Amino acid sequence: MRRKLAVCALLVFLADYLTKAMAVKFLIDGPKLIIGTFFKFELRFNKGAAFSLATSKTIFLSGFAILVAAAIFYLGSRTSSKPLALAFGTVLGGIFGNLSDRIFRSPGGLQGAVVDWISVGSWPTFNIADSAVVIGALSILYLRWKNIPLRMVGK
Repeated sequence: MRRKLAVCALLVFLADYLTKAMAVKFLIDGPKLIIGTFFKFELRFNKGAAFSLATSKTIFLSGFAILVAAAIFYLGSRTSSKPLALAFGTVLGGIFGNLSDRIFRSPGGLQGAVVDWISVGSWPTFNIADSAVVIGALSILYLRWKNIPLRMVGK
């Protein structure tokens, strides 16, 4: 299951990375309307968490993301449940997508702005990594609610 988790995380990370690179390249001149003003691609640089909260706490947010990633490595490497491995991988890929922005985008040092580019209605602008974290976390909650065991390897 470790391989499934790793491949899923890598695919999510690559999708996020490539779409952010395209957003920075093609949306710099302004938003692209897809369905009127309801659904558009619009470049934003978010220094905070979801909904632009905690904009002055980027190092805390980055540290929290690193701790969650470590917990996912621990739990995910020990599960024999394919659905949980995929859900863990989805969250991990999303974490790495946004964390890489925090590390490598200005001003760097775990304080960089995250590239957001998907805008739907009055919902805050988001990206593939944000979607992956939410979908993966909801999947984990659903699987645990359905009593899908972690089935720890070696136990």
